[in-house]
Amino acid sequence: MLFKWIGLARHRVPDLALLYAIPNAGGFSGGFRANVARVAKLKREGVQSGVPDLCLPVARGSYHALYIEMKAGKNKPTAAQIEWHEMLRARGNAVRICYDWEAAKRALETYLDAGIVEQ
Repeated sequence: MLFKWIGLARHRVPDLALLYAIPNAGGFSGGFRANVARVAKLKREGVQSGVPDLCLPVARGSYHALYIEMKAGKNKPTAAQIEWHEMLRARGNAVRICYDWEAAKRALETYLDAGIVEQ
């Protein structure tokens, strides 16, 4: 739904066209065990555990970019994700954790409007 909204909104906010998903080893149909070869290939290509799901490489305010970690239900960030979030923030990036597409939409709108990230 988030990328569907972006498809509709990007004519008003061209920077939204730069949002992209970062491939990771999670979320494959059948889970990790069913995708061992695919996960191994991604790791050889440089995929790392803990990297946020989405990146908007647009500077706003004091930030270089916005990274979004998408979570479902009551899932909490893993230790690897928390470590990545801290490293990204330490280097001038904004990081948000969003539990649905509407929260991600609000995070993008807030960030693009003023370069503000509310945690």
